[in-house]
Amino acid sequence: MNLEERIAAVEAQIKDAAATTADAVEAFRVDMLGRNGKVTGLLDELKQVPVEQKKLWGQRLNQLKNSAKDRWEELQAGAGTANTSQQEAGDGTRPALTESTGSLHPISIVRQRIVDVFTRIGYTVSQGPEVEDDHHNFGALNFPPDHPARDMQDTFFVRPISCSSEVENANEALALRTHTSSVQVRVMESGKPPIRTISPGRVYRNEAISARAHCMFHQVEGLYVDKGVSFAELKGTLDHFAKSLFGPEVKIRLRPSYFPFTEPSAEVDMSCTICGGGGCAVCKHSGWVEIMGCGMVDPAVLSNCNIDPDIYSGFAFGMGVERIAQLIYRVPDLRLYWENDVRFLDQFTDGAFRG
Repeated sequence: MNLEERIAAVEAQIKDAAATTADAVEAFRVDMLGRNGKVTGLLDELKQVPVEQKKLWGQRLNQLKNSAKDRWEELQAGAGTANTSQQEAGDGTRPALTESTGSLHPISIVRQRIVDVFTRIGYTVSQGPEVEDDHHNFGALNFPPDHPARDMQDTFFVRPISCSSEVENANEALALRTHTSSVQVRVMESGKPPIRTISPGRVYRNEAISARAHCMFHQVEGLYVDKGVSFAELKGTLDHFAKSLFGPEVKIRLRPSYFPFTEPSAEVDMSCTICGGGGCAVCKHSGWVEIMGCGMVDPAVLSNCNIDPDIYSGFAFGMGVERIAQLIYRVPDLRLYWENDVRFLDQFTDGAFRG
């Protein structure tokens, strides 16, 4: 069957699904939306669809996914009502639940919001090891041998571990990754363009801990490689991201900068959401706050990953999740995110800071 016929078949199964118990509802979820579910499998096939058809089939598959979620919620409601009635009939004296159910950490909330913005426009999510070899963390990204980032004062190096399963060559010098760009290298080495992916994760740098910096933090980096990718597409993508996360009134600007793995490179500023561009202490009275770095992928990096730079081009960008969280929640001290103070974390129960 072709893709349309398989989608129609799954739609029919969703429509005819029935479940009266919690176990049956969960079986439906796993069958449709689980890691190896039917809807998930069809979404994975979107990678193989020609570029000019991705938008059409992406919308069609999103409708299918939403239908499966809606039907799952309907089945949950039906089974939940039945189970609740049985439980209440069985024990009418059972006390109500009074304990707090907890909440997601604010960094997890913001990271997921960032990921959602990009997955809605066709980006996949890629993961990689936090202990990296020199090639993926530095070499393939065009860092010269004498670059300061390789120095002990900037990077957490670890001893080679012969039994390590996370790196290809355990005899190489290993380090805690300093950015999730290493994941992008792995994606380019293991796949062929078109590539459109984001890489969220923890990163480590040997920095003094203060209100504005930490030795461990989170990044989300993005990569798009295909034929004819332009800087204009990069700016349009980042403008869409800023408006999706902070509101349609925000503006961005790009300032020339330098990164070893992109050329040309730029720093991205966003109009201050606190003062509206008028100037305040947060934006240092400039009306702008820096949110990320970006640029066109250096041809040397493409060559290092066995991608022909004469045929393909691409752009990359990267942002710190803590920086974005500070702009959303206006929490001035990064250390608060790491102290596990319940009084602080309880303020994010519904995803909105109530400080």
